[in-house]
Amino acid sequence: MKRAKVHKRISLALIFISMLLIGIMTASCGNDEEGEQRYAYPLATASPEDTVTQIYAVKFAEEVDRLSNGRIKIQVYANSTLGGDRELLESCKDGDIPFVVQNTAPQVTFMPDLAIFDVPCAFDNLDVCRAVLDDEEFNSLIASVYEKGGYHLLGIADQGFRVMSSNKPVTSIEDFEGQKIRTMENPFHLEFWKSIGANPTPMSFAEVYIGLQQHTIDAQENPYEVIVSNRLYEQQDYVIETNHLPHLITLIMNDEFFDSMSEKDQQIIMEAAAIATEFARQASDDRIADRVKIIEDSGTKILTLDAETHNAIVKASAGVRESIKSKVDPKVYDAYIECIGKYQQ
Repeated sequence: MKRAKVHKRISLALIFISMLLIGIMTASCGNDEEGEQRYAYPLATASPEDTVTQIYAVKFAEEVDRLSNGRIKIQVYANSTLGGDRELLESCKDGDIPFVVQNTAPQVTFMPDLAIFDVPCAFDNLDVCRAVLDDEEFNSLIASVYEKGGYHLLGIADQGFRVMSSNKPVTSIEDFEGQKIRTMENPFHLEFWKSIGANPTPMSFAEVYIGLQQHTIDAQENPYEVIVSNRLYEQQDYVIETNHLPHLITLIMNDEFFDSMSEKDQQIIMEAAAIATEFARQASDDRIADRVKIIEDSGTKILTLDAETHNAIVKASAGVRESIKSKVDPKVYDAYIECIGKYQQ
């Protein structure tokens, strides 16, 4: 383990040296204002390149470059080049990697209050979800959670809702009974599926396709983007729009690094993040429509749950809400629930 960490540090050091050289080589180019220094920084993700996560990261880098007139360069490293989600989060906190784009799920271990985003069936639609995330008071509260963890929250985009794919149709809550479904290793996710009668099974994502193919699992849950990019629909007869959780993607940076920047550069970073966040959300909407078509064209049927089934799921999973409520800051929980009510009316 120590050797692996040493190798990771060496790799990061080499990246920083190469980025520094890029900054030095480009310092004599362009029309910089006199006396201004050029900078180059890495941004890392654990996601493949053809994803909204990558789109988010690249757009942010492009906007930083544009708004700084080429003075600040950000190089995006995708597909776990600099480590998996947990390693990236640790490296960002340590200051080794200034910027990271990733889902909120792996962040709960470091910042327990983020479990608030695991409250099941909280939103009627993505517009409400995005309105809550953008609410000034709630966003400030969540930003403080990241700050306490050592990070500066720049933005939150999404990949739409997480949905379920299965070889069994679901038209009522009883149809979940006994279905062996692969989930992430998240206690609240496991508790949710158990509450509605399913049999959740944590499994490495790399094993999901084969697990579905060999029928060691009946189902899995992910956003549409993941279902299509990994061709999981090839092994499933149905996609059920459970929409039980939004799949949120955060753009974060090391908090001390942000504080060390000039006010001018902070404004550039924040403006670039705001533009990239809206761009990523629109890209998510566009790609969901495209991916739904791919699934339907393959012959896999998409099922929408009726209001009765949805209400039954909400009622059955009420205990999950209570579990989350008991483990997060009451101020964060209450603000989240109140904000949902505010925009869902």
